[in-house]
Amino acid sequence: MAIEEEAAETAAPKLIGRDRVTDAAATLFSAGDDSGQIPDKFVEATGEDEAFELPVVDMAKLLDPELSASETAKLGSACRDKGFFQLTSPGVDEEVMRRMKESAAEFFRLPLETKNAIAFRGDDIFHGFGHHFNRGPSVGNKLDWAECVLLATQPVEGRKMDMWPANPPSFSSIPGCRDALDKYSLEVMDLTKRLLGFMAVDLGVIEEALVGAFFSDDGAVKGQNVAIHHYPPCRQPEKVLGIAPHTDFLGLTVLLHAVDTPGLQVRRGGRWLPVGPLPGALVVNVGDILHVLTNGVYGSIEHRVVPDAERGRTTVVMFQDASADGLVGPLPELLGGDDARARYRSIGRDEYTKGHFVAVAQGTPFLHSLKK
Repeated sequence: MAIEEEAAETAAPKLIGRDRVTDAAATLFSAGDDSGQIPDKFVEATGEDEAFELPVVDMAKLLDPELSASETAKLGSACRDKGFFQLTSPGVDEEVMRRMKESAAEFFRLPLETKNAIAFRGDDIFHGFGHHFNRGPSVGNKLDWAECVLLATQPVEGRKMDMWPANPPSFSSIPGCRDALDKYSLEVMDLTKRLLGFMAVDLGVIEEALVGAFFSDDGAVKGQNVAIHHYPPCRQPEKVLGIAPHTDFLGLTVLLHAVDTPGLQVRRGGRWLPVGPLPGALVVNVGDILHVLTNGVYGSIEHRVVPDAERGRTTVVMFQDASADGLVGPLPELLGGDDARARYRSIGRDEYTKGHFVAVAQGTPFLHSLKK
């Protein structure tokens, strides 16, 4: 996922890498592996168990004075027990969502040469088109069966507009995808603020404490990034991964299915459980920073993506950053002034980012290292 901190962008490439999508990979992706031969750099054995139903939270009920209390309890239970939920009636502009879906799907249908016009450049692996991050020598430098565009979306001054796609034409025209992405990022900011307000009620803290970790006093979001992913079909999905097992290291994640193909799996009790997309819903999950901010009350859960044998999958994933007074640590309001109750140590935001990428390069979970 992309991040905007300059310190992270200079340090992270030394720890992790990212590969460009080659002609050979593009041919393999477009064929869906009809040859039956998957290059070793993609091969990672997978498996799955029975289907898993995520909790469903209805934003319309959260906003309804008569239903809000019970729906807020459902939201809190989902964040505590599952770390994921599907959000219906999210209140996001439907036309903006439609244009975002259509343009994202259209971009990945373009020729590789056109997509590579915004390929990431040099060490700046956090902006532009390519494979997702490779996972380093500790796991054999494996590549995910996917292609993606990573971009900083908020604050606006952190954007690199030369990396925002100019093709298809809808990306540069108005209304078009650049415009849709801009508007969609604002819609997700507003949605995040609404959700955090209800989470604060569930946690029993004042709204400003939790919302203030994600937004500055002037209302500006502290950071937001997007990953637009395409997972081509693969005739042998049990041999590859769309995205390897991970937790999201920022605060809150909002996923929009541009193409409603299953693929997301969450880890529960040592098993990988497939999640079917609910039409019209957004998938929301707790990230590592929110896990720490809530002192582990809300859970950041390991998940992955497995390609479908017949259909491609395209998603638009927004990641919301957070920190409290420049630190990643439990909210004091949750500790009641007793630091001994903190289950996680507080560290600086830049140190947190660097520590995360060191852990990624070593193939270890960084969140565990923050436990007291």
